[in-house]
Amino acid sequence: MTTSPEPAAGAPAPEAALPTEVERRLHPLSWLFVLLTQLRQFLVPLVALLLFGGRASSYQMVPALVAVVAIAALSVWRYFTYRYRIGNDSIFVRSGLFERSLRQIPFSRIHDVAVHQSLLHRIFEVAEVRLESASGNKPEARMQVLRQEEALALERLVRRRGETVSGDGAAAQAGPDGDLLLALPTPEVVRLGLVSNRGMVIVAGAFALSWQVLPDRVAADAFTGLGRRLTGYADSIGADWLARGLGIAALVVLALALVRLLSVALALVQYHGFRLEQHGRRLTAGRGLLTRRRNSVPRRRIQAWTLQETLLHRLLGRRSLRIDTAVVEQGNEERGLAELAPIATPRACDALVGHLLPQAAWPPAAWQPLHRRAWMRLALGGCLVALVLVAAIGWHFGAWGLLGLLWIPWAIFVARQHARRAGYALDDQLVAVREGWWSRHWRFAEIGKLQALQLRQSPLDRWFGMASLWLDSAGTGALAPPLRMRYLPEAEARALLARIGGAVARRRLRW
Repeated sequence: MTTSPEPAAGAPAPEAALPTEVERRLHPLSWLFVLLTQLRQFLVPLVALLLFGGRASSYQMVPALVAVVAIAALSVWRYFTYRYRIGNDSIFVRSGLFERSLRQIPFSRIHDVAVHQSLLHRIFEVAEVRLESASGNKPEARMQVLRQEEALALERLVRRRGETVSGDGAAAQAGPDGDLLLALPTPEVVRLGLVSNRGMVIVAGAFALSWQVLPDRVAADAFTGLGRRLTGYADSIGADWLARGLGIAALVVLALALVRLLSVALALVQYHGFRLEQHGRRLTAGRGLLTRRRNSVPRRRIQAWTLQETLLHRLLGRRSLRIDTAVVEQGNEERGLAELAPIATPRACDALVGHLLPQAAWPPAAWQPLHRRAWMRLALGGCLVALVLVAAIGWHFGAWGLLGLLWIPWAIFVARQHARRAGYALDDQLVAVREGWWSRHWRFAEIGKLQALQLRQSPLDRWFGMASLWLDSAGTGALAPPLRMRYLPEAEARALLARIGGAVARRRLRW
C-alpha cells in the first residue's frame, strides 16, 4: 500500500496503452528482478559463509555458485515463457513450456491491484504488479516486472473494466486522478511514528544481539559504569546497587527514545506521500519514500472496519482506521488494502466512514451497555492473578506475599472502567461494538457482510446470567480485534442472535 507515480491528467485511456487480445511479454529485465528476489533468501547464508567459512569456504562456494547459475537460468526461462493477454472480461496468464498453464482471472473477481516499486524498480522505470483475489493465499498473478507506464495502465484498465462488469458505467468513465479522500502531510506521518512501536523490534533485536555477542560481564559492567557516571557519588557511599539501578533506568529511557526515533524514521519511509483516493467504486491508497506501492480494492469487498485509539493517540487527538477485506496476508508479505487512515483526527475518521457507508448512521446515536454485573466478570481474571502473586511471593518471602493483594483493587478499577465504556449499537444496516479503556477500539460491520454468529456461555457466565455474542466476517486479520458483544444479559443476547441471524439470512436470500 504505497505510492507509485500518479498518471497525468491527460494520460491516454488504458485500452489504448494495452490493446486487447494481444499477448504481451514482461519487461526484458524481468529475469534480473526474479533472480534478485530468489537470491534474497540465500543472501545471509552466503555472507556468513564468506566471512566465517575459513579455508573450506572456497570449496563450499562451488555448490552455492551452481545454485545461483541455476536460479538465473530459471529466471531467464520464466521471461521467455510468461505471457499475459487482456480479454473483454478477464486477464489471461500463460506460463510454462513443458508443463503449460493458462490462468483466467475475471475482472469482477480481482479484489486488489498492487503496484510495487522498490528503489531499483524506480531506477529502471519498471514496476511489479500483483492481482489479488480471495481464492487463495497467494496472488492470482504476479508480473515481475512491467514497464512503469504499462503497469499503471494495467491498474487503470482493471479498475475501469471491473466497474463496467459490475454495471457502474458512470464510475467506469471516471477520470484517472480520482477523488482525494485523505492525504497525510509530513507532520501527520511524524505523529504516526510517535504513536506506533515500529522501532521496538529493531531496538529489542539490537539489545538481544549485544547481550549474546558481548562477554558475560560486559553488559552488567556497562550498566554499573553508566550509573556511576550519572550519580557521581555512588563510589564514595559504596552504593553499587544504586549505580547499577540508575544505569539500568538510563538504558531503559535510552531504549524508549530510540524506539520512538526509529518509529518516526520508519513511518517517514513507509508512509511518505500517503494518499487515499476514490475511483468510482474502487479505493486506491499509495505511500512510500524509497519503496513505493499502490493498492486498490472495490468498496464492496470491505468486510469489517476498525477504529483504534491508544493513549498516545488520545494525547495527540488522533485515531486510526483499518478495514478487513477478503484478501489475507501471507507470512510477512503485505497484501491487500488494510489502512484507510493510518492516522487522522476523530472527525476525519468519522467523516471517511460516513462517506464510504452513506446508508449507515456513523457514529451511532446511542450505545447499549453491558450486563450490570459485567465488571465482576471482567475483574475475576485480575483477582486470580493477585492470588497467584500472593502464593508465589509468600512461598519465598513469607508475610510479604500479602502485598500481592494490592493488585485486587487495581483489577476492580480497571474492570469497572472497561465495563463502563464498553457497549454495542445495532440498526438495520450496521452492527458495532466498542471496547477498551487504556487502549480503545470500535469494531463494526454491515449486517449483510456477516458470515456466522455464535452465542457463547461459560459455566461462570450462566451463573451470572449473561452470555456473549461473537460475529464473524470474511478476511479478519490475525491482529484485528474480534467483533463480539461480551457479557450481555442472556435474554438480550438471545434476542440479538435471532434478530441479526434473521437479517443476515434475508440479505443472503435477496442476493
